[in-house]
Amino acid sequence: MTVQQIRYFGDPVLRTPAAEVVDFDRELRNLVRDLWDTMEAQGGAGLAAPQLGVGLRVFTYHCDGRDGHLVNPVWTALDDDLQEGPEGCLSIPGMYWDCVRKKNVVARGFNVHGEPVEIQGSDLLARCIQHETDHLDGVLFLDRLDEETRKQAMREIRQAEWFAGNVPTIKQSPHPLFGAR
Repeated sequence: MTVQQIRYFGDPVLRTPAAEVVDFDRELRNLVRDLWDTMEAQGGAGLAAPQLGVGLRVFTYHCDGRDGHLVNPVWTALDDDLQEGPEGCLSIPGMYWDCVRKKNVVARGFNVHGEPVEIQGSDLLARCIQHETDHLDGVLFLDRLDEETRKQAMREIRQAEWFAGNVPTIKQSPHPLFGAR
């Protein structure tokens, strides 16, 4: 088992867009194994490479009875339906706030061998795909919260035992919620 340390909110790597994967090699397979082992050990639904301090576009997921990984993902909304529900993050441990996401999405990317993969999901799987892809763009789900909820979230984070004290600036997501991605 190769469980790694998860980077917490405030670490600059979480705000840095990740680079495209160009080498589908043993190193990538090891990274996916580390992501999987760490996600499972922490009881998460997904984990993106930047959360382990690796600036590559890859994530693992385990939600809605489906599991796997996706390299260089791109997702598209299948319709305009939205869902709102509690969302959390292993980089913001133990905290959850209601967040609005697209309800039905399809994600396309590759597996660790460079073969094309397509994942279509609704509800929790769609939420997971969007959340993890946001991590690859340097976006946290806090950026998607309404202003009042975001202020409350920041108050709670500042009081959390795990928080180091450096309050980073919340940035606006580059991906509009109500437009096609």
